[in-house]
Amino acid sequence: MDNTWSIIHSFQSFLQEGWQKSNFSSPTEIQEKAVPLVLEGKDIIAQSPTGTGKTLAYLLPILNNIDAGKKEAQALILASSRELVMQILEEVRIWTEGSGIERTALIGGANVKRQLDKLKKKPQVIVGTPGRIVELINMRKLKVHEVKAVVFDEGDQLFSKEHLKSVDQIIKSTLKDRQILVFSATLTKETEELATARMTNPEVIKAQVDQKLPDSLEHIYILCEERDKITTLRKLLNIGKVQVLTFTNDINELSAMATKLEYEGVAVGALHRDTTKQERETAIQRFRDGKTKLLLATDVASRGLDIKGLTHVAQLEVPKDEEQYIHRAGRTGRAGAQGSVVSIITEQELKKLLRLGEKLGIELIKKRLYKGQLS
Repeated sequence: MDNTWSIIHSFQSFLQEGWQKSNFSSPTEIQEKAVPLVLEGKDIIAQSPTGTGKTLAYLLPILNNIDAGKKEAQALILASSRELVMQILEEVRIWTEGSGIERTALIGGANVKRQLDKLKKKPQVIVGTPGRIVELINMRKLKVHEVKAVVFDEGDQLFSKEHLKSVDQIIKSTLKDRQILVFSATLTKETEELATARMTNPEVIKAQVDQKLPDSLEHIYILCEERDKITTLRKLLNIGKVQVLTFTNDINELSAMATKLEYEGVAVGALHRDTTKQERETAIQRFRDGKTKLLLATDVASRGLDIKGLTHVAQLEVPKDEEQYIHRAGRTGRAGAQGSVVSIITEQELKKLLRLGEKLGIELIKKRLYKGQLS
């Protein structure tokens, strides 16, 4: 810790000022482990749970190495969702204040002409989705030959079949001696192998934190038949002043569910990888404004999603592991507020949910919906 602390105090002045303004008392475990290695120029595969300061673990040392006087792209940060790209870009904005470093976001579904205009300003930091980055490289509008570091944020998503072809093209477009950094909340053996094959002697670092869920959260399950899950979800919306973010793993299922609920007169928003930027922004804004009480989402689409005052998270199947449960549950009950995680499951799924609850050390309470109340 002392070493990382002294490194932070040796950063460029704009970063030191940013650190003082942030009121952080000390680096987190992932920052302690990653920052010195990033500064050394090493390739890194890093795993650290959500909410442990992963973004700053790579962003601070990268920004420290940017030459603000050189008007070329020097750092490329990739993320799988538009929401996460914009979240990272906001961090870049905050931490580059007063530095002269320019940044821009390049995301699919957005206006290409507007993005080309932004590239004319020669930003040093590019944050984007793989598809759009590749498109602009192919158009010869984005030059990456001066890029010193390529970051894959949420590497478990980016090294999936969906993005791998784009990822390879981006890596091949940069110099051979550039640095590759892969950061993820979850790290499967397959992701680690795919990443390692594209890197030079990477250091693998893992940070562990107490993943205890806040006491302000209530964990409930409702048993019903598979065919009755949507009806049960609709009834959940009638228990009072609620806002429900609902997770399901399958995009086709999510779309069918949205169609059925709308047919039944329920105002609903949907977030998944095929949602356009405009559709996404409209759905989130309507939900935030209380115009819709229900937002359907896949896990990938919900990354970085922060809805103030969200009362309920619902899930229509048992999460695949503790990490997924924590990610979903973490959308509600923030900053000590009350929140409920409601699992709408079948009798056959119950054993798996209870086993998950044991691993997480949470009490799962069986309830039913009766006369507009959960009891």
